Amino acid sequence: MSVTALSPARPGTPSSVWLLLDSRQPGGIESHVATLARALVARGVAAEVVFLADHGAHPLKAALDGAGIAHTTLAGTMASLFAALRQRRPAIVHTHGYKAGVLGRLMARLLGLPVVSSFHAGEPGFGRMRLYVATDYLTARFAHCIAVSDAIRERLPQGSALIENFVELPAAPAAAAGPRPETVAFVGRLSHEKGPDTFCSLAAAFPHLRFCIYGDGPMRRTLEAAHAHHVRFAGMVAGMAEHWQDVGLLCMPSRHEGLPMAALEAMAYGVPVAAFAVGALPRCIAHERTGWLVPPGDVPAMAAAIAAWQAMDDTAVRAAARAAVAAAFSPAIGVDKVLAVYARAIGASPA
Repeated sequence: MSVTALSPARPGTPSSVWLLLDSRQPGGIESHVATLARALVARGVAAEVVFLADHGAHPLKAALDGAGIAHTTLAGTMASLFAALRQRRPAIVHTHGYKAGVLGRLMARLLGLPVVSSFHAGEPGFGRMRLYVATDYLTARFAHCIAVSDAIRERLPQGSALIENFVELPAAPAAAAGPRPETVAFVGRLSHEKGPDTFCSLAAAFPHLRFCIYGDGPMRRTLEAAHAHHVRFAGMVAGMAEHWQDVGLLCMPSRHEGLPMAALEAMAYGVPVAAFAVGALPRCIAHERTGWLVPPGDVPAMAAAIAAWQAMDDTAVRAAARAAVAAAFSPAIGVDKVLAVYARAIGASPA
């Protein structure tokens, strides 16, 4: 998607911003970073996406190239990050994800650079991941923090900002013409907190619908071995833009969430969402108007929501979902809030 102007830069807008992340594959954080980068550039900010390490070919880099967004890849060490920050000295370092957050805050603080950290994940993690997430939150006090949901903000230092994710609205809905796709999709990482096992168990109850999983993760092998006869495993895709036209309903049986980009993207394309009411999902889904919200973990209620969608003409729901995103989750709204946090960080910096 090309970059178009939203509005002129206002006083206090930083001259340059590093959007720092460590990424091996596309996901919600990557989608958000790309959207934020485009919105910042449209405001006259020299935004650059900086990858902590080279993990090989990455769809995000191709998307950034297509949008004319600068990006840099570092060597994956603290020394390389410190040297790059010392040489370039961006006006703002904005971190995304636990590894970029911990290292970015430490290095920026040593160099006296203003740092902002976005916290996206609502789940505590398991094993080593639990330790990484805990370290991320323990070091949050060294940055101006942004949370994508109230539940995440409650874990952050007082004064942290709540800025919900935002998405660009495509020119037309995914299924503007033709029959509705009779496909229920899961989009995300195949890991416990996202509930792909629940999704697969639901598929068996709907033999006349197609169930498809877009994504990869540690649970894929086990799930595919048990459910390949009634669930299609599409694997990791570079992005969902070209796939939403094949999706009738997005099912999100997550056990933990922040504000998932997949839900906002689906709604922006006019694809309704049926989700457990976790994280900030109740903020973007109005039950039975723009989608379906069911009590967390209530699998029979989720099955009832899918059945309700299957039985109805969902034209009005699809239109309402798209309108809801346009009204409350657009880059024009979100980028103003992000720039306000940047201004506070610059004002508080000793540099």
